Amino acid sequence: MTAQPAQSSPFRLDGKTAVITGAASGIGFAIAQRFSAAGATVRILDIDLAAAEQAARRIPGGRATAHACDVTRQADVISLFQELIRAGRIHVLVNNAGVSHIGNLEGTTEEEFDRVYRVNVKGFYNVLLACVPHMKTGGGGVIVNMASIGATVGLADRFAYSTSKGAVLSMTYSVARDYLAHNIRCNSISPARVHTPFVDGYLARNYPGREKEMFEKLSRTQPIGRMAVPEEVASLALFLCSDEASFITGVDYPIDGGFTHLHG
Repeated sequence: MTAQPAQSSPFRLDGKTAVITGAASGIGFAIAQRFSAAGATVRILDIDLAAAEQAARRIPGGRATAHACDVTRQADVISLFQELIRAGRIHVLVNNAGVSHIGNLEGTTEEEFDRVYRVNVKGFYNVLLACVPHMKTGGGGVIVNMASIGATVGLADRFAYSTSKGAVLSMTYSVARDYLAHNIRCNSISPARVHTPFVDGYLARNYPGREKEMFEKLSRTQPIGRMAVPEEVASLALFLCSDEASFITGVDYPIDGGFTHLHG
């Protein structure tokens, strides 16, 4: 009997370098862990350098490095990426750093709106501007932008946040279209509620003593009956950045427990 060739494990990133913004905690850290386990070298970018360094230490095998990055400061972002590029080619970019905001139109001040826009829209633009030219001259790459179901579904009291994520969605389509000829794929992921430290902090601040009750209430807003966990978002990100997804670009992927089409 002829021996069958061993099947390689799918969704690998061996020999590739991935840059992930906002990766010191939550979804970003889960993506860093998952990418590292799939063979990638990961660059953890975060505004909190101490937290980024702690996150890098939690990833085994010395496969992660930590870097301070305020995505709102274009000159600093470009300088950091020049440093990262000197260390080697960047194959994968995950634009994840972002802030949330709760409030409707009338409950959103100009300062709050500007802050959300600076981080969630201009921050993504700054990172893309620093990385895409390198990918363009280096033979291509893969980009995943973290959007939200708020980009396409009306969410109560999320005016500024939903507006910013709508911009991320349009940005994704634009970059995907403009850089097709340069072998750059660009997609976005739109989660519903994900159980991260942000959720726990929000409940502790706004519902002291009622955290468990409110957590269950928020969980039930997803038709599937629970929130996502960061690792589930990371699994989707890994697929989109792997060679198995080489025919996928310019697509937004909801990961929402049925919220978008089964809600109501």
